[in-house]
Amino acid sequence: MPELPEVETTKAGVAPYCEGKKLSKLIVRNPNLRWPVPEELASKIEGKKLLDLSRRGKYLLFRFNNGTALLHLGMSGNLRVIPTGSEPGKHDHVELCFGKQSLRFNDPRRFGCLLWTEDKISEHPLINHLGPEPLSEAFDAELLYNKTRKRSQAIKTFIMDSKIVVGVGNIYANEALFAAGIHPTKAAGKLSKAKCELLVEEIKKVLAAAIKQGGTTLKDFVGGDGKPGYFAQKLKVYGRGGEPCVVCDKALTEKQISTRTTVYCTNCQK
Repeated sequence: MPELPEVETTKAGVAPYCEGKKLSKLIVRNPNLRWPVPEELASKIEGKKLLDLSRRGKYLLFRFNNGTALLHLGMSGNLRVIPTGSEPGKHDHVELCFGKQSLRFNDPRRFGCLLWTEDKISEHPLINHLGPEPLSEAFDAELLYNKTRKRSQAIKTFIMDSKIVVGVGNIYANEALFAAGIHPTKAAGKLSKAKCELLVEEIKKVLAAAIKQGGTTLKDFVGGDGKPGYFAQKLKVYGRGGEPCVVCDKALTEKQISTRTTVYCTNCQK
């Protein structure tokens, strides 16, 4: 599933081709995504200038003067820049045409979505419950320490809760916990203030590094330019169950925590 770094990479890749440009045409080849694409969407945005493209959590936000379109890549979707008029493929469901270049949304599993709101975006039901952005100043050690108090939930599950902080997906939770030396099953409420500071620091580091590398390609993620992400080459624990720890050489343990694959070092993570 595309996570925050992949969505941020997509945003950076497609923004130069759409921001400040007029949407000449919206093509919806298959409206049956996770939620149906609104029938009136074309009439709302065709001929309108896209004021800006931003990201909140894993949602791409296309802001026009009369509202905002929300795009989620789903489990296996991607948004690519292609020449307008290019022959569509089997899973090319939606196309936003900006003159000679278009943004084409491909989603084999159809778990993504394209929705519309004319209300304040922060009040949208898919947005209003989200925690702070992990790379923002709002996400700091004090916030994490206060949120974890008296919480018995495993810290890995806790930091993957988008109500606590957005965008810490499974891969990046594994990597950040390893870097911070924290066992993934440790009760969130047992973390000291110092460990919270270290974990926040490592979450920010691992996400920033992933964005710099263009995201993580494990199956079929590609950025807006059609190129894969390369952060997978730098993964220290995720996908390496049974292999030696890069620090101490002990075999890494792999188990399921809240149905998500978790890899860690029993020697380095306490």
